[in-house]
Amino acid sequence: MTIFLCGFMGCGKSTIGEKLAKKLNCDFIDMDDYIEQQADMKIPEIFEKFGEPYFRDLETQAVRDLSGRSGVIACGGGAMLRDVNAEIARQNGYVVLLNVPFRTCYFRIADSDRPIVRKNTRQQLEALYNKRDVIYRQHATHIADASHSPTAAVSEILKILNLSSEETAI
Repeated sequence: MTIFLCGFMGCGKSTIGEKLAKKLNCDFIDMDDYIEQQADMKIPEIFEKFGEPYFRDLETQAVRDLSGRSGVIACGGGAMLRDVNAEIARQNGYVVLLNVPFRTCYFRIADSDRPIVRKNTRQQLEALYNKRDVIYRQHATHIADASHSPTAAVSEILKILNLSSEETAI
């Protein structure tokens, strides 16, 4: 089984994903890291050289590649926006939306080098958050409150998926 964590930039997908994988004694893969390895370049460079549509195609390929693996996948912020990506992910596991208010996400990403953050104002990012949140909710199989500590979020995910850390690896 694969658990795909989705949500807006800064919602905690990587941090929570690592902790969740450790609890479940399974692999953790950060999709952005995976894409960088496959493309042999950093994401800002992919955006600069090839544009966002090309990067989104790389995300779709990554969802395909990773959906057959057991483990926890921290998706990029845009990965579960495409219907096809969500469909592939849901067929092969769970899509868990990490629900975090925009102000928390913004606090975490404001000084990052993410291409979308660099080229947008706070107001534009909030509008993007609101637009994406609707799609995330449509595509998620489960929604977990991730506005508190990563440990609390992991506990909630285990509970809503009816898993326990004592079970064998997923």
